[in-house]
Amino acid sequence: MMLRYAAGFLALCLTHCAFASPSFQEVKAGWRSSEAYLLDRHGKVLHQLRLDPKVRRLEWSSLKDISPALRKAVLHAEDRHFEDHDGVDWMALGEAALRNLTGKGRRGASTITMQVAAMLDSGLAPKNGKRSLSQKWDQISAARKLDSIWHKDEILETYLNLATFRGELQGIASASHALFGKSSSGLTEAESVLLASLLPSPNASSAQVARRACILSAEMSCAALQQMARIALEGSEIRMAESWAPHVAHKLLHAPGERIRSTLDGKLQRFATETLQRQMRDLAGRNVSDGAVLVMDNTSGEVLAYVGNVGAQSSARFVDGVSAFRQAGSTLKPFLYGVAIEQKLLTAASLVDDIPVMLPTSNGLYVPQDYDTEFKGIVSVRTALAGSLNIPAVRTLTLVGGDLFYERLKRLGYQSLDESSEFYGFSLALGSADVSLWDQVNAYRSLANGGVWSRAKLEINQKQDKPKRVFSREVAFIISDILADRAARGLTFGLENALTTRFWTAVKTGTSKNMRDNWCIGYSSKYTVGVWVGNFDGKPMQDVSGMSGAAPVWHELMNYLHVREKSEKPMSPPQVIQTKVNFESIGETSRQEWFIKGTEVNNVFIAGSSKAKSHIIYPVTGTVIALDPDIPADRQAVFFEVAGDDGNFKLTLDGHLYSDGQALTKWYPVSGKHRLTLSSDGTTLDFVEFLVRDGGSAFSTALRQRP
Repeated sequence: MMLRYAAGFLALCLTHCAFASPSFQEVKAGWRSSEAYLLDRHGKVLHQLRLDPKVRRLEWSSLKDISPALRKAVLHAEDRHFEDHDGVDWMALGEAALRNLTGKGRRGASTITMQVAAMLDSGLAPKNGKRSLSQKWDQISAARKLDSIWHKDEILETYLNLATFRGELQGIASASHALFGKSSSGLTEAESVLLASLLPSPNASSAQVARRACILSAEMSCAALQQMARIALEGSEIRMAESWAPHVAHKLLHAPGERIRSTLDGKLQRFATETLQRQMRDLAGRNVSDGAVLVMDNTSGEVLAYVGNVGAQSSARFVDGVSAFRQAGSTLKPFLYGVAIEQKLLTAASLVDDIPVMLPTSNGLYVPQDYDTEFKGIVSVRTALAGSLNIPAVRTLTLVGGDLFYERLKRLGYQSLDESSEFYGFSLALGSADVSLWDQVNAYRSLANGGVWSRAKLEINQKQDKPKRVFSREVAFIISDILADRAARGLTFGLENALTTRFWTAVKTGTSKNMRDNWCIGYSSKYTVGVWVGNFDGKPMQDVSGMSGAAPVWHELMNYLHVREKSEKPMSPPQVIQTKVNFESIGETSRQEWFIKGTEVNNVFIAGSSKAKSHIIYPVTGTVIALDPDIPADRQAVFFEVAGDDGNFKLTLDGHLYSDGQALTKWYPVSGKHRLTLSSDGTTLDFVEFLVRDGGSAFSTALRQRP
């Protein structure tokens, strides 16, 4: 009877409350996770990243997604009459008041609704660990008002999301993930009892929590609860459910609660990560720790997979291997030959020397070597590029010029290059420049797109810059055809290797000095895939080339991408023609070869060979004539020399008749690129393309130099 009078007296004391009750929808909408979420292109969570250092909250948990066992345990521990009272348990409140007045010990009587009211109104928060009598009255009044506006399920749902369970863990989602590694929907009865036991004192010791759990649960043994409490409370660190794209998450996510939709494909991202990790395990014992993978859609430039490193296996798991700068190795050669073909200095059938060469530089002689330290002699451009021969590439750079090649690389997006081509010298042909996998893949994508470059993107709605042409369609087609030529690369790599696919692909490998970096970059008609393998600290690998390190990953990814999709060979542009070419006096068989119109030939031979018919002896294709400013112009004449048994021929220079039937013709060099054509009765017998440079050029160390 006395308890009823006390409860009634407290009810009469509640005359006013300044509590401005928000709606449940407003509270839920205002919830902000401490995490930001990276979504894949299909809207599925790919990675979650914590951005609020003060508290750990996950996404809001709906009551229907919370284990019934937890709801039961929390109500039993915190508010047994929750479903029956009006926000205040008057009987419990009256009993607590009497116990306090009679000195029989303090006892809390706050209902779940009262606790929610205090969570929503900072003015009701206790000061110095205690609430004043005035605050208590306001809390009671606020709870009654809240109960009259909200549904019971809304109050309980809000409580379970706003309550602090342990340390920085706020809300049932973060608590269940941190303590038990699962979502709240899968909590067992024992786990639920332990979580409910944390609510009165979130930072209590595991022994204290276990004792309270023993009181709450009549069915679980205390020993089992004690063991579970020790295990769960030892290290409450959230085990993130999705952690597949950390480097992209750090690039795109900036504020807690963000949900950014990326261009990544979740399934492909996971497959790429697992494939790279498996390759690292296969290379165990060969001093290889790191790798990276990048996959782009050719048409849109959208990044479909971005694997910055191999995670826990990596030597530096926070380093982003996609954006890190490493030496390019042979991967720049396609662009070098592309410039030479575009300038009509070379064709795919032109002959280049793969024989020892010593080039003078300001620091002494530059003596390039091939990867296998063997020399192939005279080979065609197709064989030189497909087989990744070094010396022909250096010779081609002397023909093209370092400045022109350097500027083309800049246009291709290689913004990490140093200030000028002179910094690299001849070694630029062999990839001495530091580049990123991001720039590499996007540059190769321009070849896949017929010579058109555009910026790659990571966000679905990211605006696209206007594309720009960096190579002609004709050049892009010819270079792609060479990189897709299994037979042409066979001289160096053999016919069976990881670069061979059952569908059309064009691909190039690269290995930097001392095997510090492996690259494999290639494209199909729809995708461009790049792989880097090496060590972030720059240590050399042990007998790992691009073919054995990066190429197997590239091969698996290409097969995965084309399980159901075809990759067709690109159509030849109108200004590209194919004609049969016979090679005399070298070890290459006759073949159908592609040419830009006007550069085609039918017979290719070494000047002076026994099989050669009428042909140009001097200059040879690739000759660089450097004018000396200290010598009078009339003393720098050169001679065009023709050999053969047919005196009925004409020499045409840059489209104009220069001489008729003379085996030796004097010419005073004029700066620029030139084309000398030998013809008879309207049929082209031979042609050469050469270059004249003004004095002072970085490459004018010799009067004449054959590439």
